[in-house]
Amino acid sequence: MTLAPPVPASWSPPASAAVRGTVLVLPGRGEHAGTYPRLGARLAFDGYRVTVPDPGVPVKVAAGPGPVVLLGHDTGATRALELASTLPVAAVVASGLPLGAPRGWEDELDARTACPVHRALLESDDRFARGELGEPARTSSARPPVPVLVLHGEADRVADAEAARAYAANLPDARFVLVSGGRHDVLNDVDHRSVAAEIVQFLEWLRAGAGAPALIRG
Repeated sequence: MTLAPPVPASWSPPASAAVRGTVLVLPGRGEHAGTYPRLGARLAFDGYRVTVPDPGVPVKVAAGPGPVVLLGHDTGATRALELASTLPVAAVVASGLPLGAPRGWEDELDARTACPVHRALLESDDRFARGELGEPARTSSARPPVPVLVLHGEADRVADAEAARAYAANLPDARFVLVSGGRHDVLNDVDHRSVAAEIVQFLEWLRAGAGAPALIRG
């Protein structure tokens, strides 16, 4: 398969809306900026500027209105957790922490998502790197000094939900959300609207500086 070169992508709030914060999205194995149009558009609709940095360039954080948050999926989550100790970010959202691997493309596709729209996108995307989810991934022992939202699918066959829950429980300030029936690509699975709503709720809590939600949910 011939892959087009990765390109950065961004989504901005409507021109009439104030920017409430910035979310930097770090994709996981096989993914690229074009994997996240639904999430980017949803967060932008709620007032957040969303950017997928060029993977070949070090992540930079610029000051702006509202909190700056790293949102990583799979190996992108590992990277986000580690970067949070060195970059001036307000929080991390970690989705589908990499703790296992499927075999073969059909198994990978089935393990990633049950959403027919996202399955069709992956099947037709010549920039999506098939098979990378089957490669071993380095997990993170990072303990970032900022709040962390850990999102995990209940039916994730790539990464064990209880291992993700245990990781969250050992962080200084984390909350764990288990998505009922969710598969590995929980940001793009059947319940992607509910997952995006969880992220927005977390971002709004950061903006308000209110009391933290419960550590463990689901």
